[in-house]
Amino acid sequence: MNPCFAADHLADEAACVENLLSSLEWNDVRAKRIRQQAERLIHGIHGHSDALGDIDAFLGHYPLDTPEGLALMSLAEALLRISDADTADALIAEKLGTASWKAEEGGGMMRLADAGINLARKMLRTSPGRFERSLIRKSMEEAVRRIGHQFVLGENMADALSAGKKLEHRGYGISYDMLGEGARTAADAQRYFEAYADGVDALGKSKHSPREKGISVKLSALHPRYTWNQKDKCVPEIARRLTELCIRAAESNISLTVDAEEADRLEISWEIISMVGALPELRGWNGFGLAIQAYDKRCFRLIEDIGRLAANTSRKLCVRLVKGAYWDTEIKRAQVLGLADYPVFTRKANTDLSYLAGAQKLLGLRRLVYPMFGTHNAYTIAAILDMAGNSGGFEFQRLHGMGDALYEQVLGEYKIPVTAYAPVGNYEELLPYLIRRLLENGANTSFVRQVRGGSVENVLRDPVEEAGQAQSKRNLRIPLPSNLYGVERANSAGPDLSAETMRTGFLERIPSRNTWRNMAVLPIINGRVADREATTQGLRSHPSPGNRNEIITRIGEASADNLEDAFLAARQGIHEWSRVPSFQRAEVLRGVANLIQDEMPRFVGLLQFEGGKTLQDAISEVRETIDFCRYYAMQGERLFDERGVALPGPTGEENRVVMEARGIFLCISPWNFPLSIFMGQIVAALMAGNSVIAKPAEQTPLIAFEAIRALLDAGVPPAAVTLLPGGGETGAKLVEHPDVSGIVFTGSVEVGHLINRALAAKDGPIVPLIAETGGQNAMIVDSSALPEQVIDDVLLSAFGSAGQRCSALRVLYLQEEISARILELLRGAMLELRIGDPSRFSTDIGPVIDADAFHSLSRHLRNLKEYGALIGQAPLPEGLDGWYIAPAAYEIDSIFRLPGEVFGPILHVIRYEAKNLARVIDDINATGFGLTFGMHSRLQHRTTQVAGQINAGNVYINRSMIGAVVGVQPFGGHGLSGTGPKAGGPYYLQRFANEKAIAVNTAAIGGNIALLNAGAE
Repeated sequence: MNPCFAADHLADEAACVENLLSSLEWNDVRAKRIRQQAERLIHGIHGHSDALGDIDAFLGHYPLDTPEGLALMSLAEALLRISDADTADALIAEKLGTASWKAEEGGGMMRLADAGINLARKMLRTSPGRFERSLIRKSMEEAVRRIGHQFVLGENMADALSAGKKLEHRGYGISYDMLGEGARTAADAQRYFEAYADGVDALGKSKHSPREKGISVKLSALHPRYTWNQKDKCVPEIARRLTELCIRAAESNISLTVDAEEADRLEISWEIISMVGALPELRGWNGFGLAIQAYDKRCFRLIEDIGRLAANTSRKLCVRLVKGAYWDTEIKRAQVLGLADYPVFTRKANTDLSYLAGAQKLLGLRRLVYPMFGTHNAYTIAAILDMAGNSGGFEFQRLHGMGDALYEQVLGEYKIPVTAYAPVGNYEELLPYLIRRLLENGANTSFVRQVRGGSVENVLRDPVEEAGQAQSKRNLRIPLPSNLYGVERANSAGPDLSAETMRTGFLERIPSRNTWRNMAVLPIINGRVADREATTQGLRSHPSPGNRNEIITRIGEASADNLEDAFLAARQGIHEWSRVPSFQRAEVLRGVANLIQDEMPRFVGLLQFEGGKTLQDAISEVRETIDFCRYYAMQGERLFDERGVALPGPTGEENRVVMEARGIFLCISPWNFPLSIFMGQIVAALMAGNSVIAKPAEQTPLIAFEAIRALLDAGVPPAAVTLLPGGGETGAKLVEHPDVSGIVFTGSVEVGHLINRALAAKDGPIVPLIAETGGQNAMIVDSSALPEQVIDDVLLSAFGSAGQRCSALRVLYLQEEISARILELLRGAMLELRIGDPSRFSTDIGPVIDADAFHSLSRHLRNLKEYGALIGQAPLPEGLDGWYIAPAAYEIDSIFRLPGEVFGPILHVIRYEAKNLARVIDDINATGFGLTFGMHSRLQHRTTQVAGQINAGNVYINRSMIGAVVGVQPFGGHGLSGTGPKAGGPYYLQRFANEKAIAVNTAAIGGNIALLNAGAE
């Protein structure tokens, strides 16, 4: 599949805007007509007896950029799903107590909401008892339901059909949106499918004209793994279900529209839509359609593809054009992934321009498509009416509960069909939809918000003129992903694998497994591979974790001669490298980063093959390595400036402090991040001017070998960095060597203790130890959390990288009231995980690292059966040849049941009562670990309180617990989890250096001239 629209993915925004401007038939005469028409519509809104309607009035009364608006948004999002009274009361008290609420001003829903809010606030000031709290809670729940009632047509199709009669009598058609924000389990998908099917059948049996009947379907509701990397599994299944729904809709002569979703799903959405649209059994039915989003740069060309599909299949397709509902999500995703550009426009005027250009193209294709324009903007409506002339063949669409005053005019004056897009579903499914719509239509830039202010000029700006005259077509306040961290440090770049052409190009550059087979990894000393004969005796085979029978490397154990040669070279290297100015050292490290960036596919292949990393995990690790190099270069260039930092003091003195290298740093790194932690340790030590002896994990020597070669290729002096592969014996000898000036270590608590004891037993200088040693990491979930979000974050945190991350989730605490639903979702979601060869992009979980890890985890699973209850386990395919452990979740009664850190894909779940939260925190702290902690809650005061009480170096609220980003979430713990300072943070490099304070008595050579001159005034 290579659709035309794919070419514009991540395209330059300026080029896209210029293309849209050149395509649009626009001049001053047309702009004037449109402005006049839009002005009439706006005056009509202001003069309408119901003004803006309840939801429009709500957004004007409680703007979402105010504390009041945010408080109500939080209540609407969470209150109705909270099943215990105490948490609900706490949420109400928190949200109502943090804003300055207006007196009763509005009418209708506003007057009721204001009255209820103000009554609740008055009662909260008096320390209400149980009865009063119950009264407040019921009042606020009713207020939230009233807000929901403005958006939802009915909680089921029967109710919606009944309520829809009022809309139909007013002249509206209805597109019933069966709510479902994405399945997490097969049971969810089946339930959503059955709801869609029942909805289609109910519509077909109702007595309405065909134009008044339609249904909207979300493809993400039809399969729990609707993502590009699961396309082999989800595309056929979704296509089958969508086909069945379409056949039912065609038989009932109603329309079915596929809703738009996130940008990374567009290509597989189009693949499914193209398959279904071409089915011969649907020939003659013109009710099939799709929604497209104008903020996506691919929208304009997507319309061309839609026209071709319609022409090739000899059917008319319905096309709903909207501006887009996931803009903030798309911006963040592009930044997190380090994409080359954004998939969406960064200026609202550009999105509006894209909408108008798309509308013009759709109107020109009316013989092939039936355009449906979803908008609440009077200027956009006026423009479409002008471009359409006196001809029909299209309709407008609005959200149920919004735009009443505007569309009453369209129906009455212009006789253009208008369809209400009406949500149907229970409140639990309504909440995510409701908040998305509130955010979309409550933003400062939205027409709904602006027209409320009463200024016609504010809402009559010509987007074509605005986009054309803008000096920068991009929004300069939103930096490109590469510039996320400012001019001093470039963000590492990542490929957008959701785009097929990008994915194919990247995968083709990953070397084959044969590239690494039967290589020998030997020490690298002074830039040269050590003499083979000196290490032949230590050579041993090293199998890949994903294939226990495949020999990929032979490891050369460092000999005694190697060790002495290494320290001799390192002593020479320190004299050479420490004298290089800090800005030059920084440039070398930036060169390392650029080299690894250029060679990303090669390093990804290494990580997959030797480390058992899945594709996305491998890419993330390479990017983290690049970020370490650039971040430490940026930090160190200033910190190690030879001029030092001037300090205040008395007249006649100059005082400054300079940072100097310690000497020879020993870097001992783990196998679970064999590139990023390995290189992060080394480049930090190098940036401080030290020379380095690196001892990688014995499970991943080849990655270390290639990384050292990259350092040398980028210009690190050969004597400044040495590679000594080997096992624990090699590490112990290195730690004991008298020339070691500092050690940085990541690994197990047991080995950390051994190193600490060995250092304490040495005579001579006291050597600093920088250690990070894992954790018994916990997450607490209270009853205000959103279950679907919890499941997404738990799966990633507990089972990502086969649970082989120091930061991985080990113990999940669930509040009793929410535990049943969470465990049901967890059990079903685990069944959808795919275990297998990490070189396949569809693999979610790869192997554990080696036989020792496999046997240790297998033994723990056997022990769990004695004191735990199995919640669920991912299916383990037959025939896997490697060290594979199926992710499992067990319920246990206490964290103290665990023997220590369980380093693998095994999750332990503990239920707790809300009243025992303090005890839960005490139990977590009592383990002695202090690395990562997570919490899901909508109670801000609770998350703040718990974050302050928990002993953890990294605290994550309402998100996953893994994937700390360099310079954004500095990583490291305390207690049994390490010594600090935190890697990738602003204080890390200082530990690799000595401080020297220099005081100069300037009075000895003439005194302080500036002071003498000041005294003369």
